[in-house]
Amino acid sequence: MLGDLDLLMGDETQELQEMEAPEGELFLKFKVATGEEFALPAVSVVEVMSIGPEKITPMPNVAPVLLGTLNLRGEIIWVADLGQFLGISPPLNLDRAELPVVAVMDQQDLLMGLAVDSIVGMEWLKTESVRPVLVAPESMAPFLRGEWVVPETGSRLPLLDQSAILRSNRWS
Repeated sequence: MLGDLDLLMGDETQELQEMEAPEGELFLKFKVATGEEFALPAVSVVEVMSIGPEKITPMPNVAPVLLGTLNLRGEIIWVADLGQFLGISPPLNLDRAELPVVAVMDQQDLLMGLAVDSIVGMEWLKTESVRPVLVAPESMAPFLRGEWVVPETGSRLPLLDQSAILRSNRWS
């Protein structure tokens, strides 16, 4: 009986050894209302949630990019339309059942929700392959760390700087 268990465990161990370890760092990929795709470092993402827009409490006299506040496990956080904040997309369509919100935090524990159009998924990307952004709208440039160029398609994947977004003067 024990020999059979060893045989089974041996197969699993061999399969695990054959699997390649991921290279690079883990990033969350998502799209804004224009369909443009972006990435954020997974270490800055506190939570990804899909919430009903009615759970966001609108606040008077705030910038139009701020959708309102949200109760995240007892903590009240601001939720912003990321595409509109970056100055590249029209307001998100809030007339839907679920709205993806990415809760991000910077090194000083500042927390905010970024509403996006859709979540693409997680991907391991090599940070040494990040290159400076050559062309970007002026409204978005201060919030970019760089970009990856996907060799197969030639498409670009901009990497956002969550600290620059959270600490922006645009919120005041």
